[in-house]
Amino acid sequence: MFKLIGFIFGFWYFGILGALFGLFMGSFIDRVRVYGSGGMNPLQNTLRQAVFIETLFILMGKMAKADGRVSKDEISHVEQLMQKLNMTEGHRLQAIAMFKQGTDPAFDIQATCSRFMDICGQTRNLKQMLLVYLMVMALADGHFHPAEQALLADIASRLGYDQATYQRLLDMVLNQSHFSGKPASEMALEDAYKALGVTKDNTDQEIKRAYRKLMSQYHPDKLIGQGMPENMIAMATEQAKEIQLAHDLIKKSRNI
Repeated sequence: MFKLIGFIFGFWYFGILGALFGLFMGSFIDRVRVYGSGGMNPLQNTLRQAVFIETLFILMGKMAKADGRVSKDEISHVEQLMQKLNMTEGHRLQAIAMFKQGTDPAFDIQATCSRFMDICGQTRNLKQMLLVYLMVMALADGHFHPAEQALLADIASRLGYDQATYQRLLDMVLNQSHFSGKPASEMALEDAYKALGVTKDNTDQEIKRAYRKLMSQYHPDKLIGQGMPENMIAMATEQAKEIQLAHDLIKKSRNI
């Protein structure tokens, strides 16, 4: 949209050179609007993808070991993720090594988080998706252990989240992950509001804005543009479906 506007205004005021400059600037603005500030330099995508995957597997190992033992469910969760990524045998072995590195009680996550922030810190959606993946990992064995909660809060802080913002994200993910499939009861409706990060006291317009913001954050093009590997978009799509179900239930209850 902005590249067309830039082209027209540039040509109108400055001729063909102005049109070309306007087209360039408009394209730049369009890219930032779609991908966020982290997508401005597409040449960084490969590096961001590598750092994202490295950070994810190391921190998943740390998360799995947080309660003192790595369960079969957690191992299965990691194996399923590697299958979804269609990893080669070599990459699979590297991912396992990263995971095992994270499970070492003596391993300090400071350097891992700092590297992630250096490379991916400007990509808000990648930071959020990293936390979402770790939250789902914490729930893989069906228990949300206090040690896992503490580790998640610590990681969120290292990624620049304040306690209130982190807690809102956690509440949304917990409810996005379990409310679908429930009968349309008062409890299901309450969970649906939490899944969108709103309450029944919010106006229809406020709920609509919250819904659109969440759907934008999970948009595949935006995540890919910021450096998330395409094979990892499936989970974002699943979360988006949960958000859609929550929004549909709220709309039905409000007759909007």
